[in-house]
Amino acid sequence: MSTALAGRAATRTPYRGAGRAGPAAVLPVIVAGASAVVGLWWSGTPRVVGLGDWLTGAGRITGLLAAYGIAVLLALMARIPALERGVGSDRLARWHSMGGRYVVGLAVAHTLLIIWGYAVADGTDVASETVTLNLSYPDVLSATVAVLLLVGIGVVSARAVRPRLRYETWFHLHFYTYLAAWLAFGHQLSTGSEFVGSPLARATWYALYFGVAAVLVWYRFLAPVRQAVRHRLRVDRVEPEAPGIVSVYLSGRDLDRLKAEPGQFFRWRFLTRDLWWSANPYSLSAVPRPGELRITVKDLGDQSGRLARLRPGTRVIAEGPSGALTPGRPRRDRKVLLIAGGVGITPVRALFEAIPAATGDLTLLYRARTPADLVFREELEEIARRRGAALHYCVGPRGRVGDPFAPDVLAGLVPELARHEVYLCGPAGMTGAAADALRTAGIPNHRIHRESFEF
Repeated sequence: MSTALAGRAATRTPYRGAGRAGPAAVLPVIVAGASAVVGLWWSGTPRVVGLGDWLTGAGRITGLLAAYGIAVLLALMARIPALERGVGSDRLARWHSMGGRYVVGLAVAHTLLIIWGYAVADGTDVASETVTLNLSYPDVLSATVAVLLLVGIGVVSARAVRPRLRYETWFHLHFYTYLAAWLAFGHQLSTGSEFVGSPLARATWYALYFGVAAVLVWYRFLAPVRQAVRHRLRVDRVEPEAPGIVSVYLSGRDLDRLKAEPGQFFRWRFLTRDLWWSANPYSLSAVPRPGELRITVKDLGDQSGRLARLRPGTRVIAEGPSGALTPGRPRRDRKVLLIAGGVGITPVRALFEAIPAATGDLTLLYRARTPADLVFREELEEIARRRGAALHYCVGPRGRVGDPFAPDVLAGLVPELARHEVYLCGPAGMTGAAADALRTAGIPNHRIHRESFEF
């Protein structure tokens, strides 16, 4: 562990990003929608008699909740700026992943319960009833395909499978969620008893799905193209930072109108023959300037490995900015602790330069496996000297350096640790361990802001 302390000047740069919708605003809306769906089912449920009615009733409510859940999942991933800045992209991804498991479970339960309930009512076996429903009822076959697609997407998203997939493969497979939603939509309205006799319920359901579709088309497809035409981003130059790590400098017009903040990221699509089809998320590694943005990328053997060969003048489409790990987040304490691990230093380096803090109130802890993995070392030490900040490196394998995030170690490095607002970025395992240690050391969860690099 080494430390750099110097300087007197304090940088105070106020940032006021676009509107934000935090978890406290978003979760009640989702819960209220689910409650309305349950109310719709309850109001449309006739008198229940016998096992068949109980089974089909359970199948109807699981189906309604699954359909509502699909709309919510799509909205969470629609790249709505207020959600991306307020909730944070990584938290939205966690909500999406958790919600996806519930939706798949509800969809499968709906399918099995409805088949079983109809089989009991018709006095036939489950296999025969499955054939009858798929071949005789409108849109049931397409709904069955939708359920199979959802199950397949759930399988590739499972924790045991996901790490084995390239980001690009995992990303593009998820587009089948759109197809599943489209295939299931007609089935909901043509056979759902809640909708058949209620024009108001049908209109509400149309508004939900078409509203989500409009948001998806705008923010995920049209807005990036509009932004590309407006700002005309191009690669200016590519510079090596460390073995396997390069910084890409981008120039364009009116970049201040992007309202990008230090700590945020864009999803970048470089318009070359082998890169145009994939949009990957990379953080800004320097404070955005009116005519220049910088990202720093580690070669992980996929799309990122090709960025070192980008030529000046290559056109770029940037979707964003996204992310809630910014100086504009409301602060409750004047002292700031930044913690970065590995390539997580990219957004943290920008925060280290820009986040408001007085001399002596800013600390950065940087974890790396080897000295060669330390990126921006000269820049970080210059920022520390200029701002009067503390800079600590922890370099080496855990077996030699011990646990750098043990509560007593953190308390020894950072005086008055419990008074700090903490910004944390890096691999999921590291950020989780550090957050646990910080809570143990007395920092409440609402003052720990983290972003993990995973998909």
